[in-house]
Amino acid sequence: MQAWADEAEAGYDVEELARRWGRPPRAEKASKVIPTRFSDDELASLMERAEREGIDRSTAIRAAVRQWAAA
Repeated sequence: MQAWADEAEAGYDVEELARRWGRPPRAEKASKVIPTRFSDDELASLMERAEREGIDRSTAIRAAVRQWAAA
């Protein structure tokens, strides 16, 4: 406990703390969060495909958007 108190009293490097928190960036600039609603059936289909391909939901959605935008 005393070690934590000593560390707090010595102060923290704010830049170091900012680098450690949150998800790693996908690009140089911060990504935008776009809330989107899916029906239960749409979400089930999305998750089934994502699990089959071994990817997470966000990656699956980004892949679908890239494919749609390129068409």
